[in-house]
Amino acid sequence: MSAIKVLIVDDSALIRSLLTEIISADPRLTVVGSAIDPFEAREMIKALSPDVLTLDIEMPKMDGIAFLRNLMRLRPMPVVMISTLTEAGAPKTLEALELGAVDFIAKPRQGGAEALAIYGRNIVEKLVTAAQSNVASTPFKPEPNAGKAHEGKLKNGILCAIGASTGGTEAIKDVLLGMPSNCPPIVIAQHIPESFSSSYADRLNRSCPMTVIEVKGTTKLERGHAYLAPGDDHLLVKKDGAHYVGFLQKSDKVNRHRPSVDVLFDSVAQHAGKRAVAAILTGMGADGAKGLKNLRDSGAYTIAQDEATSVVWGMPKAAVDLDAAVAVKPLSQIAKLLTQQCFT
Repeated sequence: MSAIKVLIVDDSALIRSLLTEIISADPRLTVVGSAIDPFEAREMIKALSPDVLTLDIEMPKMDGIAFLRNLMRLRPMPVVMISTLTEAGAPKTLEALELGAVDFIAKPRQGGAEALAIYGRNIVEKLVTAAQSNVASTPFKPEPNAGKAHEGKLKNGILCAIGASTGGTEAIKDVLLGMPSNCPPIVIAQHIPESFSSSYADRLNRSCPMTVIEVKGTTKLERGHAYLAPGDDHLLVKKDGAHYVGFLQKSDKVNRHRPSVDVLFDSVAQHAGKRAVAAILTGMGADGAKGLKNLRDSGAYTIAQDEATSVVWGMPKAAVDLDAAVAVKPLSQIAKLLTQQCFT
């Protein structure tokens, strides 16, 4: 099998050098070139036909966002953004994901051998996954009646749970866009940095029909609301009388993640059981598969996103392999199916 061809696009000579050294150390990858700006990158893409790009967001002449917008319109291909993982950098990185970037990672820093080794493993994993990803070139279009209040009666005690990772920021948005404004409480675990989750919740809240908030502490879960786990905290639920309550836990990472989809799904299975509906969406790895199986075994209605519409069919495939999903459906149908299960 031939090595995955990587093109590095960054105006910093130091970053280009560090990335080249890190990426070239893995036999699965080969750096075919490095460009100092999008104009040079455009010509190198034509000449070298890379399998995946690393793309800096902040560059002179043309920033990474403008270049990505043009690239995904004219020649869609896998892109991993080199991002500043700060609250200030979150909006642009989230915009890049909206435009079609597969994933993002922090800028490499000169540091100790151990820190660089960890960084190296992370970026190699992201690049290999991105090269094998399904890059969508057509925007999601919700159904005409999506977002309006549902006329049916909400089932008693119903709770909706959604989990995702790579590609999930947009997949979750697409599902929420397709659900009614008077939806049941929706709890969400998305693998995301701590500095990004507040900005992501705000972005969802501006575009989706329900109120979307990042959970800050113990929170009563109400209909017409979606609740996002903050980066670096597990989100769990419990019953408090007739209501569900969401709360945070700083326990160990599960499947290398906090928040973990398995932690959320297991909690929902325990406290909502057959009254729950759940969907596992695009993502790398297997987090959430066992939790979805527990949900199905408890009587919940469970959905896995299909391979054709997943950016990365890792987590949903793991769930399908465990027979955890009642249905395996394209992204465009998931909101409708969840809604049908929530109302009489």
